[in-house]
Amino acid sequence: MNMDEIKGQWKQLKGKAQEKWGELTDDELDKAEGNREQLVGLIQEKYGKTREEAEREVDDWMKAA
Repeated sequence: MNMDEIKGQWKQLKGKAQEKWGELTDDELDKAEGNREQLVGLIQEKYGKTREEAEREVDDWMKAA
């Protein structure tokens, strides 16, 4: 899936994102609204990952979505 598809289906995909990154709250995911950069930033912040690690996780998740 590409980012346009992710944004368009964010309400449905938000639950899958929360399954993968359980520490992210509904409010945080609502604010991200499928925005890759915001999602990467949230994962970095919550999980203490490097930018590269968070980007890789988001990209892998997007491919599987």
